[in-house]
Amino acid sequence: MENNLWNNYIQSVKDQSPLVHNMTNFVVMNNTANALLAVGASPIMAHAKSEIKEMVAISNAVVINIGTLDEDWSESMLIAAEEAHRTKKTWVLDPVGAGATSFRDEVLAKLLQFNPTVIRGNASEIIALAKANKTITKGVDSTAESNEAVFAAQSLVEKYRSVVCISGATDIIIDDKETYFVENGHPLMTKVTGLGCSASAIVGAFAGVSENKTESTVAAMALLGIAGELSEKISKGPGSLQMNILDKLYNISEKEFFENVNVSKK
Repeated sequence: MENNLWNNYIQSVKDQSPLVHNMTNFVVMNNTANALLAVGASPIMAHAKSEIKEMVAISNAVVINIGTLDEDWSESMLIAAEEAHRTKKTWVLDPVGAGATSFRDEVLAKLLQFNPTVIRGNASEIIALAKANKTITKGVDSTAESNEAVFAAQSLVEKYRSVVCISGATDIIIDDKETYFVENGHPLMTKVTGLGCSASAIVGAFAGVSENKTESTVAAMALLGIAGELSEKISKGPGSLQMNILDKLYNISEKEFFENVNVSKK
């Protein structure tokens, strides 16, 4: 499995340099673009309604992140999701702050109609998205453990045929047949804004060049988690961690990946 994660996905992104169209939030645009460049992908950020369909057409994947949602961007996102669905293009939904406001939930309900290829969010967001039960959303941080969201994720998989990734101390990736657990990462990563958003973008890059959307998502989450683990050892705090993660995403070796990857399957 680990060999496949490297050769089939991590190396494939480096070799193919997929174009990833990010409709993401103001807070993380720079971080996201740099993370994509570091893993070998090519980022583009575009939100104008007049060019969305053309951008989707030339991209390997579309990533929609609703972090700093507004009325204009929501229209652009719906155009992108519909076009990606129509043309069978890989697209990833990051439901930032799901459950926090009725506006977010209304937009998310519309986006889900276009069957995201992958949905990646924290436990609270996945639970809110599935309306599996009531949970408190504290800003965009998770207030629920990732394993509590498994039932919610399974309901999303069943209804929308998406791969669902619940991010947390253990990342849980679920499709209609299997469940994977990625136990890589470090708690200090939660002190760097936008790493979850970077994770969604990297998932988009990996899924955009792969037929197996589940394994590619596992590979993306494992890579970022390992980069975080290794970077924490040489970092003095969240500022240097952010810088060191970018460097490690860029220069991580196959040997480092194999020595640190911690993935299991149920």
